[in-house]
Amino acid sequence: MYILKKFATLLTTATAALGLFFAGTVSANASSTYTVKSGDSVWAISQKYNTSINSIEKANNIKGHLIIPGQKLTIGKKAATATPKPIKKTVAKKAASTQTATTTKTASTSSTTSTYTGSNLKSYVLSQMESRTGVSASTWNTIITRESNWQPTVRNSTSGAYGLFQNMHISSGSVEEQVDAAVSLFNAQGMAAWAL
Repeated sequence: MYILKKFATLLTTATAALGLFFAGTVSANASSTYTVKSGDSVWAISQKYNTSINSIEKANNIKGHLIIPGQKLTIGKKAATATPKPIKKTVAKKAASTQTATTTKTASTSSTTSTYTGSNLKSYVLSQMESRTGVSASTWNTIITRESNWQPTVRNSTSGAYGLFQNMHISSGSVEEQVDAAVSLFNAQGMAAWAL
């Protein structure tokens, strides 16, 4: 009888320990889904989930740290099997004739795109960026919407990036100065400065 009680106690203890071991294994392999919000970065998400930037980017097939609001990210050990949603990237080719035609078309839709008046933010910035870089206005619109949601004085509290283009090289400035800084950054790094 004594041996049976000891055996039953040992069996119960072993079963409980084995259950805890498997429960720990299941939670360690669990994955989470995170929906990217405006202002998020891969680094901030990695800090929140106590993981590395590389593991998040590898699991979700992210190139150049580019994430966009609304994108679903799989985070965790099972993330490597996730199929990421493709992200469309559009980069216009620089062609003088196309650039001239587009500038003329933009100028006809808004007579004040050559100077910033305070009420023509979008048309001024898109016209300037397209004519000075050769990259389409729609591409710049996508970038600015993603980076700042068209808020010229927004500052990223994590990185310190500032303005419409979330430029790391300026900390303040007018819309015209932000456009000049973005053109300079484009001339130095191309679209890679915005992970395109």
